Amino acid sequence: METLSENTAFGGVQGVYRHRSEACDCDMTFGLFLPQEAQDGPVPVLWYLSGLTCTHENAMTKAGAQGWAAEQGIALVFPDTSPRGEGVADDPAYDLGQGAGFYVNATQAPWAPHFRMWDYVAEELPRLIDANFAIDPERQAITGHSMGGHGALTLAMALPGRFRSVSAFAPIAHPAGSDWGRKQLTAYLGADETAWAGHDASLMMRETGFDGPVLIDQGGSDQFLDLLKPETLAEALAARRQEATFRMQKGYDHSYFFVSSFMEDHVTFHASALWA
Repeated sequence: METLSENTAFGGVQGVYRHRSEACDCDMTFGLFLPQEAQDGPVPVLWYLSGLTCTHENAMTKAGAQGWAAEQGIALVFPDTSPRGEGVADDPAYDLGQGAGFYVNATQAPWAPHFRMWDYVAEELPRLIDANFAIDPERQAITGHSMGGHGALTLAMALPGRFRSVSAFAPIAHPAGSDWGRKQLTAYLGADETAWAGHDASLMMRETGFDGPVLIDQGGSDQFLDLLKPETLAEALAARRQEATFRMQKGYDHSYFFVSSFMEDHVTFHASALWA
């Protein structure tokens, strides 16, 4: 693992690291914020999964999460959103290929050799971080924005016991029923829609739910509301009688201005579960 940068921030360290990924068969980069408490022993960790077109850097520099995480004594992990580099398949569209991994293990050509973001986020990167940093693997939570909100919700529900809490900012809530999802799931997983069910937060919520608290924030003026389909997830939460808070935030759009406005709420929400 190569250290690309380390900067003191809020008494802790914001680092950026690169390593060779077996899951994605390419070099991958991630950000990791460790609060000051990590100098004395393992700390809880909050995973942040980013959205379409993003890298590890977007949330790391725009979400304003480090200050709130430092107050709560928890670490933050910022993975990339897809494999990258020469020889990695791509597409001219912004919503497919590099920058748009959708947190699935692709089974279809030309994506299958590298686009294994589920395995990367669920298995490989946690093992790497556990082995090299002062992280407590028994105290994990997960959040994300847009495509990353989709990833956070589906990972949390598919891995019971892994995460104590899950939240999302404007998640792609029903990809199997949206143009933000049907295109990508077809490309990565094939036309058989039964293979998509484990990557649709609304379907999974109705089927299994989550074994902990859930927090969803959605901007009421989000320019992508019709693609995100928040109403489908809200209905699934109610049908499941899930322990959850779903908030429509009047006037907010899909940007990081929205994310940063409610980041304190989300970090505090996760800290309550992580330190319980």
